[in-house]
Amino acid sequence: MTTLPRPTTTLTADDARRIVLRAQGLLGAPDRRAGVRGVLRHLGAVQLDTISVLARSHELVPYARLGAVGRQTVEAAYWTDAHAFEYWSHAACILPIEEWPHFAFRRRAYRDRPHWHHDLPEGAYDQVIKQLRAEGPLTATELGGAKKTNDWWDWSGTKVAVERALMYGEVVCVERRGWKRVYDLAERAVPDTLLHDELDDTECLRRLVRLAGESLGVGTRADIADYHRLKAEQVDAVIADSGLVPVEVEGWGRPAWADPAALAAPPRGRHRTTLLSPFDSLIWERARTERIFGFTHRLEAYVPRPKRIHGYFAMPVLAGGRLVGRVDPAREGRTLVAKQVTLDGPKAVRAVAQALAEAATWVNCTNVRVERVDAPELREPLTRELAGLLG
Repeated sequence: MTTLPRPTTTLTADDARRIVLRAQGLLGAPDRRAGVRGVLRHLGAVQLDTISVLARSHELVPYARLGAVGRQTVEAAYWTDAHAFEYWSHAACILPIEEWPHFAFRRRAYRDRPHWHHDLPEGAYDQVIKQLRAEGPLTATELGGAKKTNDWWDWSGTKVAVERALMYGEVVCVERRGWKRVYDLAERAVPDTLLHDELDDTECLRRLVRLAGESLGVGTRADIADYHRLKAEQVDAVIADSGLVPVEVEGWGRPAWADPAALAAPPRGRHRTTLLSPFDSLIWERARTERIFGFTHRLEAYVPRPKRIHGYFAMPVLAGGRLVGRVDPAREGRTLVAKQVTLDGPKAVRAVAQALAEAATWVNCTNVRVERVDAPELREPLTRELAGLLG
C-alpha cells in the first residue's frame, strides 16, 4: 500500500466550506461568457433525473449558478455541436465530450460483465447497430419499441440491446427528446480524436480522481470516490499521483485532499442565493452535506406520502454560503406554489423569499403562493417579503 504524505495545510471548517462553494461555482462571479457549457466543464458531471417540478434537474443546476438562463438555451448548450454525452458517472449524467476517453475503464468493465439482469434476445444487438447505421439517431421507440408492457422495467429486446450498446460505448446518447434518449453510433457522435483515445484503467482513474477533486475543491476519499462512483480502492491506487494534495480539515476527523489551485487564493466574492436541485452536485452526497453544512438532506419523492417530512421534491435554499431552509415547490398555471417551507429562523425569511421570487420569474410564474410553513409564525413575514419582491 502506498504511503501518503502527511498534510502540511490545515483548513478550518469554514475555509473548507468556502472552497467547496467556489469549486462548485456558487461563490464569486459566474463565468457568463462560458455559460452552461462552462458550468458543465467546471462541475465535470451534471446529473439527470426523471422528476420535473419547476424544471428538470439538469436545467436547475446551471440556473443555480447563472441565474435565469433560458431553458431552451440550457438544452442547446448540452446537446449541440457534439459538446456532451450522457453516460454513467455519479448516476446517469451529462458529461463533457472531452471526458469520453476517461470512461473507457467503465466501458471495459461493462463488457467484461456480460450477464445482466435483462435478457438479450439473439440478434437484437446487431439489429440495433445496423438500424442506427442506416437511419441515423433514433429513440428506443423508433428502433422498435422501448417496453413490452407498461411496467417500468419490462424492457423490450430492442431497449435491452441499445442500452447494452450504450454501456459498451458502441452507442451514445446524443440528446434527450421528450425525456427519451436519442441514440447514435459512437463513431458518428464522438470526434475521432477522442473516440480512439483508449486509455488504460490507471490513466482513466487518475484523471477522474483529479477531476473530482477539482470539482469538489476539497473532499475525503469517500467524497472523491462518490463523485464519479469509483471504488475506494480505485481512488487509493491513484490519489498519490493525481495532483491533489493532502490537507487536514478541522472537525472532519478523516483524511482529506484538495485541489492545489483551490488553496492558492482565499475564496472571495458574492454568494448565490438560490433554490438547489436535490440532485445538485453541491449536495448530492448526504454525509458530505451534513459534514460541511450541518444540514440533513434527503430526497423524499420515493418515500410514501405519510412518511415525508419536508415534501416530495424539497429543494434546499442556499444563501450566504449556508443552507438556510427548504421549499417543496409545485406549479399551478402562472403560480409557483410553495407547498411546504422550512426556514432556519427569522433571518432566513428574506433569502428564501428572494430564492422563490427569482425561481418564479425563471419559470414564467407571476406570483408565489405559500401554503405551509413549518414555523407558522414566519408565514406572514415570508408572504410579505414575496409581495414586495414580486410587486
